[in-house]
Amino acid sequence: MLLENSLTFTKQVKRKYDDRFAVSGAKIGATINLRIPPVFAVSSGPNLSIQNYTETQFPLTVNQQKHIDVSFSSAELTLSIQDFSERVLAPQIAQLANQVDQDGLAQYVNIYKSVGIPGTANTTFAPFLAAGVALDNSSTPRDGQRAIILSPQGQADAVGGQFATSFNDQDTVGKQYINGTMGKALGFKWGMDQNVNTLTVGPMGGTPVVSGAGQTGATLTVSGWTAAAASRLLGGETFTLPLVYEINPMSKQNTGKLLSFTVTGPVSSDGSGNASIPISPAITTTGTGQNASNSPANSAALTFTSGAANAVTPVGLAFHRDAFAFATVDLEDVSKYGAWGARVSDDQLGISMRAVRQYAIGSDTVPCRLDILYGWATPRPQMGVRLYGSNT
Repeated sequence: MLLENSLTFTKQVKRKYDDRFAVSGAKIGATINLRIPPVFAVSSGPNLSIQNYTETQFPLTVNQQKHIDVSFSSAELTLSIQDFSERVLAPQIAQLANQVDQDGLAQYVNIYKSVGIPGTANTTFAPFLAAGVALDNSSTPRDGQRAIILSPQGQADAVGGQFATSFNDQDTVGKQYINGTMGKALGFKWGMDQNVNTLTVGPMGGTPVVSGAGQTGATLTVSGWTAAAASRLLGGETFTLPLVYEINPMSKQNTGKLLSFTVTGPVSSDGSGNASIPISPAITTTGTGQNASNSPANSAALTFTSGAANAVTPVGLAFHRDAFAFATVDLEDVSKYGAWGARVSDDQLGISMRAVRQYAIGSDTVPCRLDILYGWATPRPQMGVRLYGSNT
């Protein structure tokens, strides 16, 4: 309960506890397969046109084992449960929760849509409404499971901007004034997390343009970079291409919004200024997975939305709970090796933890460690939007 109550970002995402490891325990690198429902094509006319129901398996690797290690005196162990929780466990668990949230917020690199201007404070409704539009254009449900997570500065900008002076439910405005937090507004549950990640843009250089027409897939060939330069892009930058519009995944209609891409790895240029940029999403112009109106034209210029060269920008997030997935599994029960150990798991919370302790007779203390083995994934990046803003 202490861990769940201390989480901010992780509370708002889809959480899964996998009980397959309850008997023998899991190791770092174990994989959980998440099921993604398929997208169908709508048929016309009276004739039957059967389509296969094939769920996509999205792998989530549990590769993060984090723990808090403390030593209790025998006197501390005589405290009441409430005192022990407040004085001993709560401060440690808060640190563990911060780490879990920080690892989760690092998933922003998988989100390719963005609103806001790097370095500009978001003090009006506009960027947050634009985030809602971006989610709607991806057929993201309006089911009360949308959330916004901002940095401390981002929250201060929002609360102190147009929200403070606009017509609103008086009870909500009063809570914003008293608590300095947003609560619920504009179709989102709002939260602040000091673990919001920052994006550092690469040095770039030159004037990159598409090299060759008709390109599709997860790699974009580009020319016009500064020749023979390492790390033009560091990975995580976002950009758009002229006349390459986003396609709504359900209606297959052109949304009129440029499709945004994220750079999925570092990029260096060759001696002629050419480079291959790994991108997400992959450009798909046909079929049930179509996401782009067309492929980019030859010599089309890349417009980077993530800021100027070497810029450092905090990246808030607007998202539906299904955009991200957090999963925990059962670690090995070590009580059979002589230590006292216990595992506790809760399918509803989607969390499994292990506690191990052993009495040290020489110091009359009880060393203890609390472990959690988890992983993060972004199975539905189209259900998330980056919120670029100011860090000052």
